Amino acid sequence: MKSIGNSVPRSGGRERVSGKQRYVGDIKLAQMVHAKPVSINCAHARITGIDTSEAEKVSGVLAIITSENITQPIKRYGPTYADRPLLADNMVQYHGEPVALVVAETSHAAAVAASRVAISYEELKPILTVEEALDPHAELVQSPQLRKNHPLRNTNILDHWDFGWGDITQAQPDITITNTYRFNQLAHFAIEPYTYIADASADVITVYSPTQNPFRLQKSIADTFELPLSHVVIHAPDPGGAFGGKQHPKFEHICAYASQVVQRPVRIELTLEESFQAARRSAATITMTSGFTHDGILVSQDIETWYLAGAYADIAPRVASKGSYLAAGPYVVPHVRTSANVVLSHTVPSTAYRGFGNPQVAWAYESQMDAAAKALGLDAVEIRMKNLPKRGQEFIANDKPADGIWSQTLQKAADEIGWNKPLLPDHGRGIALGIKMGATSGASYAIVRLHMDGSATVFSGTSDMGQGARTIFTQVVSEELGVPFENIDMVMGDTEKVPYDLQTSASRSTVFMGTAIQRACDDIRAQLKKLASEAYKIEEQQISVESGTVHLSDGICKTYTELLKDRFGKLGGEVIGVGQMRSELVAGHPLGGQPAFYEFVCCAAEVAVDRNTGEIAVDKLYIISDVGKALNSQHVTMQDEGAAVMAVGHTLMEHYIYDEHGRIRNLGALDYRIPTIKDIPRDLRSYHIENHDGPGPYGAKGMSEGGTLSVSPAIASAVEQATGVRIRDLPLTPEKVWKALQEIEQ
Repeated sequence: MKSIGNSVPRSGGRERVSGKQRYVGDIKLAQMVHAKPVSINCAHARITGIDTSEAEKVSGVLAIITSENITQPIKRYGPTYADRPLLADNMVQYHGEPVALVVAETSHAAAVAASRVAISYEELKPILTVEEALDPHAELVQSPQLRKNHPLRNTNILDHWDFGWGDITQAQPDITITNTYRFNQLAHFAIEPYTYIADASADVITVYSPTQNPFRLQKSIADTFELPLSHVVIHAPDPGGAFGGKQHPKFEHICAYASQVVQRPVRIELTLEESFQAARRSAATITMTSGFTHDGILVSQDIETWYLAGAYADIAPRVASKGSYLAAGPYVVPHVRTSANVVLSHTVPSTAYRGFGNPQVAWAYESQMDAAAKALGLDAVEIRMKNLPKRGQEFIANDKPADGIWSQTLQKAADEIGWNKPLLPDHGRGIALGIKMGATSGASYAIVRLHMDGSATVFSGTSDMGQGARTIFTQVVSEELGVPFENIDMVMGDTEKVPYDLQTSASRSTVFMGTAIQRACDDIRAQLKKLASEAYKIEEQQISVESGTVHLSDGICKTYTELLKDRFGKLGGEVIGVGQMRSELVAGHPLGGQPAFYEFVCCAAEVAVDRNTGEIAVDKLYIISDVGKALNSQHVTMQDEGAAVMAVGHTLMEHYIYDEHGRIRNLGALDYRIPTIKDIPRDLRSYHIENHDGPGPYGAKGMSEGGTLSVSPAIASAVEQATGVRIRDLPLTPEKVWKALQEIEQ
């Protein structure tokens, strides 16, 4: 049976549902001790004293680490700027920032002692919004010394970019539409908690982390502790969900430091409430002025984006720049001007989150398309069709052109949802497009070992955090070498064993690592030809390798096992294939390089609205994705539908709530609502457009983030059709809808 295109059984699926999967939290090391972070109950304060005397009396306490007893100056780390300290450096910058770390023999003793650490502090007024950060009288969230050479170091603007093309001042639209849109802060809410173990008791620092990026974590730890990479080992078992929240370091560094102090392995496990304070999605405020001709042709987009980063940079600048770069949407627009910004605040540091800054801008540009359609008396599908680029047509100046027949995606969504069919009272339909750039650079290396018995082992640095990378890579090897699926083993996530991979992000795994593995299989086939030539004394040109067999010139076929036995004899041996895929940085490109592919998606929604309560019920939600080739159609469906359900969360209910002290008031599962089975759309479907036009194996494009991109504007459009109300501030809570209905009905 051919592997590619079929929904083969999920690699590791049985272990996940049976409870046998071994996560970081399941790992137990000899002499391992436990650590608990200590924080204060506000977002911004100056630490005036830390009294550990009562905490030290708790039986089993081994050490209490504060900024006062950390080697000075305090080490800082971060993927963009090295600005995040191991522990709060005299100042608390967000609610939940660790001020101290208690290390004890048991987790209970650590928790009890942590509750007895007395911290004295002077509370200061926090900066919680973009507007507060930009106030001329606002204090600086960060010291300018952390960005010594940055032109904006004396402001709360972390980074700024100017994107665009054409000349906005020369555009002559017939109508312009200006609106401001707000996107909410969100928790990643992965089922697996943030858990870390570090053993720095020897010359080598060994870290166990659910990280998406073991090699980038390895480098960060090595830089912080001034060690060669060979002296840092990262073990990264498959994460139990990540969604970007485990892309960059959180507590690994302080965990390693604590292990150095006590000379034993140290374990930190965050509660769900603490995980809310470890990472979040960036909020955004976007103002957009869109110019159209009378017949609905986009003439201009004048855009201002403000992403709310948090207290430390993390990867927020990249999120803001990559999202803002596509803020004009997947449309042909002659004149675009984008002022993109990311600002600091006394909030939880924001990081990567599924969609990577693009759901924020899609919320704006697709809502603008609906507003234009309404103003011009055009159909929402029609106005989008008018402005979509043709395949191969440039829509971003001097960048990768449209890599699909995107009109197919839009038309499929309209057809499936029954776009022009009659609706029941208080029902509405909406449709929206979304686009995201794939990886703009990358480096993935793979090793495939073909053993004497014809089985194979694959070594890959990619993390399988639920996207099914193990299964896809196994399918590629099975397809390329003809090795049965069940005879292939996958080794991942261990820097001691696997070759380098830049990171698991940007939906890159199939395209980058999949191609590297495919090339490693090419290498094996080439070696098999050479071995057969040596063993049977015939020319390599007369030999072919197909479907698990070696075909010789005289019509004789040899299995891999037969060939390897004939060539290697009693000494044995194996064939080791090496492959790589690299996409280098491009000097002068605003994002460092053109994307390998675009994730292009259309969402169609049908909703019912209860006018008495403002409650929205999503009856139908259809996701149509341009995937190039679905290597495993069931995986593609699951990724799209899972992403769509996440997007239903940020559309209808999820958001952080802060009080005047900057405290998050809805920490945890009870007060922060995520979609449950009762909130799942009654009819949830996923469709794939396959034209085999992607850069990955067999024409595949990356996917799995696309399902998040356009759910919000599609649902908002459906709500507007049902009620006449358009809300531009997410989430669309029943309270907001009800209040808006009261205003128009008065």
